[in-house]
Amino acid sequence: MAMSRAAAAIRQRRRGPLLPASRSVASLFGHVEPAAKDPILGVTEAFLADPSPEKVNVGVGAYRDDNGKPVVLECVREAERRIAGSTNMEYLPMGGSAKMIDESLKLAYGEDSEFIKDKRIAAVQTLSGTGACRLFADFQKRFLPDSQIYIPTPTWANHHNIWRDAQVPQRTFGYYYPDTKGLDFAGLMNDIKNAPDGSFFLLHACAHNPTGVDPSEEQWREISHQFKLKNHFPFFDMAYQGFASGDPERDAKAIRIFLEDGHQIGCAQSYAKNMGLYGQRAGCLSILCDDEMQAVAVKSQLQQIARPMYSNPPLHGALIVSTILGDPALKTLWLKEVKGMADRIIGMRKALKENLEKLSSPLSWEHITNQIGMFCYSGMTPEQVDRLTKEFHIYMTRNGRISMAGVTTGNVAYLANAIHEVTKPN
Repeated sequence: MAMSRAAAAIRQRRRGPLLPASRSVASLFGHVEPAAKDPILGVTEAFLADPSPEKVNVGVGAYRDDNGKPVVLECVREAERRIAGSTNMEYLPMGGSAKMIDESLKLAYGEDSEFIKDKRIAAVQTLSGTGACRLFADFQKRFLPDSQIYIPTPTWANHHNIWRDAQVPQRTFGYYYPDTKGLDFAGLMNDIKNAPDGSFFLLHACAHNPTGVDPSEEQWREISHQFKLKNHFPFFDMAYQGFASGDPERDAKAIRIFLEDGHQIGCAQSYAKNMGLYGQRAGCLSILCDDEMQAVAVKSQLQQIARPMYSNPPLHGALIVSTILGDPALKTLWLKEVKGMADRIIGMRKALKENLEKLSSPLSWEHITNQIGMFCYSGMTPEQVDRLTKEFHIYMTRNGRISMAGVTTGNVAYLANAIHEVTKPN
């Protein structure tokens, strides 16, 4: 008996002291409250729970075909056929796939970019565009701890989360003008001029989310010029290259203008929308540096930040991207398919506008076709959106953002009628 008590005591010492009853394992986390629901994912959950056969989901930020079904591009299927059984499953380096990075840089900076040739770009593969933004935010905090980031009003909600969690102070700058449902160019330029010299600005390269409002080429040139005068640093989030207009070169125009004007830039790229690789988390972060030596140093630090986050990025998505962009025939097919997606979205914008006008709506709906990309910032109020959901089973975020990917030839008339009913004067 004494031996068993001694053995039990030894076992207990190895385990550590027992927690008091008031400090049970459960109570350690008793103060943790449920997180607020993501506004976009919450829309999808509500849509799925609705039994109505007329329900429409125009909240999801993922492309759908004209039957409302998810799409896998044929170039992606062919790339997967080529990849299958042809490679091992070893880890990628911390910086990711060199081939994918090379192809991504050519897509963003241009096939014949002098910056690529001079090896002035520090670049790493990332967990899609979100990961690229977060990696840059942490890099900014580590090496420029006194800096802050200027973010447009409005922007993709996760931008605020990313820089907040990286503990980078945030400021906002004017972007959208509700009265015209277009660009507040005067407010934007004024905020750029009034920001402290050398400030960091987050810019949407194309297809601004959530508004679909982009500066014109001439306006981008004026923005670039003012950035040069103020020595600001532009960080471009390019989530929709090719998906916005159907032409990747056109969609990269803002970046090319800043490069022509001699800026150092940062760029986050994503292949979620333009290749439909939503679940593969394929992206790239690049920073243009003064010279090759600086680029090597910056890349090494980006890798060091990534190491304790996720160690190294995933393989499969990188193989798909590099296979498509690295093969002339597959790249040609991709260009055709991404244009097809963009053209369908543009066509649905036109159809929605025309259907609203047929209903003799007293409101102007020109902004539907003036805007570009996945989303239409409709101008509807939260109360009007709530009516759409309650009375017509139409689901979208309460800021009035319509995902044009969810609009089809089968539901566009129903959607237009519902919008007309909730927006017409009493």
